[in-house]
Amino acid sequence: MYQEFQKHLQQTLQEIKDAGLYKNERVIVTPQSSGIKVEGGQEVINFCANNYLGLADNKELIQAAKDRMDSRGYGMASVRFICGTQDTHKQLEKAISDFFGTEDTILYAACFDANGGLFEPLLTEQDAIISDALNHASIIDGVRLCKAVRYRYKNGDVADLEEQLKAAQAQRFRIIATDGVFSMDGNVCPLDKIYELAQRYNAMVMVDESHSAGVVGKTGHGVTELYNMRGKIEIITGTLGKAFGGSVGGFTTGKKEIIDLLRQRSRPYLFSNSIPPMIAAAGLKTLELLTRDNTLQDRLHANTEYFLTRMKAAGFDIKPTQSAICAVMLYDARLSQEFAAALQEEGIYVTGFYYPVVPQGQARIRVQLSAAHTPEQLDKGIAAFVKVGKQMGVIK
Repeated sequence: MYQEFQKHLQQTLQEIKDAGLYKNERVIVTPQSSGIKVEGGQEVINFCANNYLGLADNKELIQAAKDRMDSRGYGMASVRFICGTQDTHKQLEKAISDFFGTEDTILYAACFDANGGLFEPLLTEQDAIISDALNHASIIDGVRLCKAVRYRYKNGDVADLEEQLKAAQAQRFRIIATDGVFSMDGNVCPLDKIYELAQRYNAMVMVDESHSAGVVGKTGHGVTELYNMRGKIEIITGTLGKAFGGSVGGFTTGKKEIIDLLRQRSRPYLFSNSIPPMIAAAGLKTLELLTRDNTLQDRLHANTEYFLTRMKAAGFDIKPTQSAICAVMLYDARLSQEFAAALQEEGIYVTGFYYPVVPQGQARIRVQLSAAHTPEQLDKGIAAFVKVGKQMGVIK
């Protein structure tokens, strides 16, 4: 059987390559940072990591992880309800709750698991999920695993959301699901208006803060801070893999009873090992750093404003953004790959995004700014974009 299936796979892979959609993985041989070295020895400036606060190689986080490995071991070797909870996990859950102003928190191996295991334990076919059209794949998969009636509204379109909420009055319970920051465009959800509609139409709200926690809001506490709605949202999901240190691990935080039921029935939680103690310790140190002062958030916001202003002035087509994500629109999949390859020749490390990661005809290079970027690195990145942009006819 496999010989036949192998031919099918080879044909499919060739079709992906012929369409210019094949994804190659590059190898980094240094710690993740604003400046890295790739296999072969080239040193490049990294503009495509989710390392928003520059903490992926932070010495305090590394030391916290080392110390906790010495005192609590390497891994848990079990799921938590059997024998896998340590004090470090409970401390991190409390710290996350304090950060977002919520009642309780549950940890997962990744935010993909948090979103994938969220809806099915809470809702049945009597209920409804109203989901933003551009929500992350993990939210989409989580919705698919649930028997609730599904509604979808146009990205950030509160008028369309209201129409879907009207239709969803036929169901018992309703949850509006949205990303805080939409990772491909960088736009922030209109949470204030979403919340108003939720109140009017008797719905709950779930927000994925993966690309907004540590980034959005004056002190980086996410979209609930941006809209002055701390503690009002029933469910927040997020990750330790982006601004919060760049490692692994996800979480759901929110109302106590919701978190309690997830501990009883959420399958990715019940059937996956706890995150290693060293990861939990580094997460704790991250939250300590973010509440100590606002230096990193201020630097990130300044870097983002600087980069966006100069890229727009150079003539690039930039998606509107309120985050540290700058989507440089190229529209053609092959062009996005050629543009990214040319930038790497200039010492700028970026990735072309194209279908199926973004819709057909919406290819782009997603630049992600970091507090770790120096002014010199930002200027070099902008200059390289301008040089390649002119060479390829993207700008004049």
